[in-house]
Amino acid sequence: MLIEKIEALKAQLNDLHASNEEMLEELRIKYLSKKGEITALFNDFRTVAPEQKRELGQRLNELKTLATEKISALRETFKAAAKEKNKIDITRPSLPGYLGTRHPISVVRKQIIDIFSRLGFVLADGPEVEDDWHVFSALNFAADHPARDMQDTFFIEKNDEDVTRNIVLRSHTSSVQVRTMDHQQPPIRIICPGRVYRNEAITARAHCFFHQIEGLYIDKNVTFADLRQVLLYFAQQLFGPDTKIRLRPSYFPFTEPSAEMDVSCMLCGGKGCSFCKNTGWVEILGCGMVDPAVLEASGIDSSVYTGYAFGLGVERITNLKYMVKDLRMFSENDVRFLDEFTAAH
Repeated sequence: MLIEKIEALKAQLNDLHASNEEMLEELRIKYLSKKGEITALFNDFRTVAPEQKRELGQRLNELKTLATEKISALRETFKAAAKEKNKIDITRPSLPGYLGTRHPISVVRKQIIDIFSRLGFVLADGPEVEDDWHVFSALNFAADHPARDMQDTFFIEKNDEDVTRNIVLRSHTSSVQVRTMDHQQPPIRIICPGRVYRNEAITARAHCFFHQIEGLYIDKNVTFADLRQVLLYFAQQLFGPDTKIRLRPSYFPFTEPSAEMDVSCMLCGGKGCSFCKNTGWVEILGCGMVDPAVLEASGIDSSVYTGYAFGLGVERITNLKYMVKDLRMFSENDVRFLDEFTAAH
């Protein structure tokens, strides 16, 4: 009879489990306390015949050991879980994680790209470290053009005897247009966003690096009227449907005729204010018809194809849209400034 009770308790102990420490304590009391079931079996052991005491005593000791080990193992499991739960991860930040936002330059850059993408322009890219040919010579810059001077361009390798061998940080993304024309015959319709570098003093109105987006369209029978219509669409999409534009004659080595484009002031609606210096207009980009010499330099027949090009500074557009007066704010990573653009995208 005692053997059957021992085997029954052993089966229970082999399947022992508890979901929390309170339940585990109840099991300890049930089996191992002074009034527990195993203690009761030891009391029954006193009435066992002498010839059975050796075997039954051994079985009872094994049963008590099993119960003790099972309960101890479960207790250690709960302790380990509690320790892990309360463990301090010293690698975690002391403050809640900060969710950032897109930089205002990135926001405006994407807006501009999206507008021209709707007109069929595709993205083109090129290196920031360039040679003289792609930055200057292929774009019709004379060998003594002021843009080649040290005060305007960052030179990596400078050869005064042969300027065509100079290696520079690109001063405009027009170099991407040259690379595209070198490897692709018209029709070409691209926009070239990217960072450019100029050797200028850093002030509230100028920086030694900034971002440009330039566009190029070459095909048969492309006219200045096509250029004007594209730029009008761009301005109205970016600044609003009531925006007006005007084109003023200008000069660039790589376009002829060339023009500067102004938009009607978005603050005063063209009536005149301090922002537009009481003119009602704000300059935003340069443009013009691609000079035939530039087409020929890239192996494109200027008697068959014509084209236009334009270029604008992303910082300039961002200034106009968000009234940022200091260009340095765009690159100083001041979180207070960047937080102002949380909802911009």
